[in-house]
Amino acid sequence: MSSSAASRPGPITDVAPLSLCAREPHVPADRLVAEMVPPPRFDAVRFGTYIPDPNQPSQTEAVRVLEGFAAGLDGSPAGEPGRRRLFGFGKAPKKAPSGPRGVYLDGGYGVGKTHLLASLWHATPAEPALKAFGTFVELTNLVGALGFQQTVKTLSGHRLLCIDEFELDDPGDTVLVSTLLGKLVEAGVALAATSNTLPGKLGEGRFAAADFLREIQGLSAHFRALRIDGEDYRHRGLPEAPPPYSDDVVTRVAHATEGASLDAFPDLLDHLARVHPSRYGALTDGVGAVCLTGVRPVPDQSTALRLVVLADRLYDREVPVLASGMPFDQLFSEEMLKGGYRKKYFRAISRLTALARDAKRLADTV
Repeated sequence: MSSSAASRPGPITDVAPLSLCAREPHVPADRLVAEMVPPPRFDAVRFGTYIPDPNQPSQTEAVRVLEGFAAGLDGSPAGEPGRRRLFGFGKAPKKAPSGPRGVYLDGGYGVGKTHLLASLWHATPAEPALKAFGTFVELTNLVGALGFQQTVKTLSGHRLLCIDEFELDDPGDTVLVSTLLGKLVEAGVALAATSNTLPGKLGEGRFAAADFLREIQGLSAHFRALRIDGEDYRHRGLPEAPPPYSDDVVTRVAHATEGASLDAFPDLLDHLARVHPSRYGALTDGVGAVCLTGVRPVPDQSTALRLVVLADRLYDREVPVLASGMPFDQLFSEEMLKGGYRKKYFRAISRLTALARDAKRLADTV
């Protein structure tokens, strides 16, 4: 069922809303691997559908470079041709050539980096089973689910690994990802990533990056960095996000919209603490709209980071979010917005604002 179909309002019949807090999804490891494809929002994107800003030549240059990068990747896997090496079966891969083995898209929020990364995935001449696409969090979750060695075997037969929202937030992630990508590059896997931070600057402002400079520099050596300038397209020429609604409106929309969920925001935050972030996508399966009452600032950083992951999954699935209480730009404290995770929080605000704008049509029907 498409997101638009699932969220179609039903003004005549009252439907019982779902509750995210009532869901305890179980996600087997093989689903984590199978779902490493571009999210539904980016199913149809291609290089031809990316519209560069004429005032930002770096956007046009990025398309040119990525088209060439995709064309340079043949369709055979790193190991045995024509066979998915999901758990490392087949012949040993050949060593990759020296020098950068990937491209790294650096730019601000909403300049189309994920659009371009998904377009690269679609344009690479390999069957979908030989290409992986996921966020940085999803990649680390995969390692947690399969174990490091199994993850290396699982991905080493791939032709391309795309990592969206690449950020290093602690020393453990730095060493883990540096080692993982090094193994994959040795196996012949091409890499592509997006971030708001140049690869040589990853980790700055979050932990003692100087202590892990060797690992960070090792990561940087795998990529050719492409800077993409521009303003956030989600706010380019578009109206401001609608203000929060009353509890009554939010509740009525939830009861009038097929597939909608209805939860009190504080209860949802508590529930997220009991569900592993790798399962947040499954938490939203079949949900056509998320209705929240009593939105208020998040109380601490751990809660805030969990909310960031949920916002990413909702945005990927184009699920509109209708809320009462505080506006989304007041979710995070000033201290949080100035701290090491500020880029994550600004991304969450940007995405939730876009989803709140999408939800306005639902409120207009009740």
